[in-house]
Amino acid sequence: MLGKGVVGGGGGTKGPKPSFVSYVRPEEIHTNEKEVTEKEVTLHLLPGEQLLCEASTVLKYVQEDSCQHGVYGRLVCTDFKIAFLGDDESALDNDETQFKNKVIGENDITLHCVDQIYGVFDEKKKTLFGQLKKYPEKLIIHCKDLRVFQFCLRYTKEEEVKRIVSGIIHHTQAPKLLKRLFLFSYATAAQNNTVTDPKNHTVMFDTLKDWCWELERTKGNMKYKAVSVNEGYKVCERLPAYFVVPTPLPEENVQRFQGHGIPIWCWSCHNGSALLKMSALPKEQDDGILQIQKSFLDGIYKTIHRPPYEIVKTEDVSSNFLSLQEIQTAYSKFKQLFLIDNSTEFWDTDIKWFSLLESSSWLDIIRRCLKKAIEITECMEAQNMNVLLLEENASDLCCLISSLVQLMMDPHCRTRIGFQSLIQKEWVMGGHCFLDRCNHLRQNDKEEVPVFLLFLDCVWQLVHQHPPAFEFTETYLTVLSDSLYIPIFSTFFFNSPHQKDANMHQRQLSLPLTQSKSSPKRGFFREETDHLIKNLLGKRISKLINSSDELQDNFREFYDSWHSKSTDYHGLLLPHIEGPEIKVWAQRYLRWIPEAQILGGGQVATMSKLLEMMEEVQSLQEKIDERHHSQQVPQAEAPCLLRNSARLSSLFPFALLQRHSSKPVLPTSGWKALGDEDDLAKREDEFVDLGDV
Repeated sequence: MLGKGVVGGGGGTKGPKPSFVSYVRPEEIHTNEKEVTEKEVTLHLLPGEQLLCEASTVLKYVQEDSCQHGVYGRLVCTDFKIAFLGDDESALDNDETQFKNKVIGENDITLHCVDQIYGVFDEKKKTLFGQLKKYPEKLIIHCKDLRVFQFCLRYTKEEEVKRIVSGIIHHTQAPKLLKRLFLFSYATAAQNNTVTDPKNHTVMFDTLKDWCWELERTKGNMKYKAVSVNEGYKVCERLPAYFVVPTPLPEENVQRFQGHGIPIWCWSCHNGSALLKMSALPKEQDDGILQIQKSFLDGIYKTIHRPPYEIVKTEDVSSNFLSLQEIQTAYSKFKQLFLIDNSTEFWDTDIKWFSLLESSSWLDIIRRCLKKAIEITECMEAQNMNVLLLEENASDLCCLISSLVQLMMDPHCRTRIGFQSLIQKEWVMGGHCFLDRCNHLRQNDKEEVPVFLLFLDCVWQLVHQHPPAFEFTETYLTVLSDSLYIPIFSTFFFNSPHQKDANMHQRQLSLPLTQSKSSPKRGFFREETDHLIKNLLGKRISKLINSSDELQDNFREFYDSWHSKSTDYHGLLLPHIEGPEIKVWAQRYLRWIPEAQILGGGQVATMSKLLEMMEEVQSLQEKIDERHHSQQVPQAEAPCLLRNSARLSSLFPFALLQRHSSKPVLPTSGWKALGDEDDLAKREDEFVDLGDV
């Protein structure tokens, strides 16, 4: 959350400082500075974390329409995070129970989570980078998790301003070397003594046994085999050490083009059909080599097309689907809707918000991904066809589509352990370039392309539409998306299993990571017009692709038929993809915008009221039973799990604080029907510890 709850009044206090955090105006800082006895707030460092620079007398703003208030404290920068340490934070922590991240605090920003840094010079906002000749009086930090922090430096000593601003810019914006990431400092200093239950743990897919187990679970072991030809990454650094291929395929074929052009198994359906993926062969100009490649692919085709294998349908997601450039451009526009500096900016954009949302095309991209996954599901489920996904490195859209298909078709993937194992198999061991796509090294020639976040957003659509089908909640997905930028887990910080194994010599507290060896030499983005595999396979591949009209007819019939029946949450699961059914993931994108919240409203607040009613009914029943039996036996009071819905929010468990604003917040009719806000606000705060969500 952006700040603490407003416990005191709007302005600064005179006389002895109270035991809670009071907000002070910027102009009051200078006059009150001598009156306040600053209590040193402890900076908690992780193993291996080092303090780099700090500044005192910094004001963290809480924006209002008419004036600006804030919390006074210290701003520090370590090799892991930027942290603001407000005065007497411990007192407020003791008074109010909140849901907190176990790794970072609400006023902490990991260096990898910083998106843009702005400075305010004479009321003008400018992007900060490189060496500065003049230092700002106000610092604004936009985060990748969509938080916005604003710090007043007007009353900070000039030398401290130079050190903290220069330090933050350098450690968040300058290109980095892989070995200099905090991940390695933490791995060296931390002791991982975690013991996992072998019967209830994430399958890592880093052994031949794991792949054999997955083959047996999906009944794919009659047609496919796990191979160790790449053990030690001696054939290809892009592929995992172990993977699965069609049984008749000679292992020496894997070595011919370093794993390119090989159909790699992803998952098998109950009817015997399977989902496969294949990466493109290297582009060659020599006619002789092209002929060799064509003969090679011809042999591969014959292997996967003869009995006992089903008819194969090919999906070239490199040229017939999305491009990475489309995803990057759409998300860049989309995220600007949620990086709001203040209430005035929020209400200024409110009137055109839906048109801006539509023009970003982000929701349309989500719809296209879900539709493609449904089309592939229809081919496998209804037509009993194998589907072969084609992509340059089979490590971006292949990961996304393959994962969505398995979520829709395999209920095991909708359990928490199954979902984590799915990410490990398809994304980590599948070679998704987390390091490059998240641009963790801040390379100037690369931009962040949130393919994995797109996947999580697609998953959220399914969870939102069919919550009983999943063992995890949207909060689990939100926290998982935040973990992309916390460099203590190896899962999301490498490009391939080989890169991780070469750099990390011990397991982390997370799922391991993966990626492809490097990005294409032609640049970060690949043109959609590369029809290499289609050209190599010629007419043979075109015969495998149904006409678009026939595909649309089959899709519509399959889609409408499924939605006309009652939902079996332990079977096939399809999302609604009509226009209004694809929604904004409010908890992730709106959680830091108080104006977009409904205080005392939302699903959790409604559940709180229902629980209170159930407790009252139970209490009345106990009194009736007592009178009936003429016994005055004291009854234990049933615990109230979520009381005081007025302190809850529609975006619970995030953001319990509302910004002060002269403008109204969103309508609260949803909770006013449940009770009076003033009455509810007077009750004690009681929150249940939900544990893992």
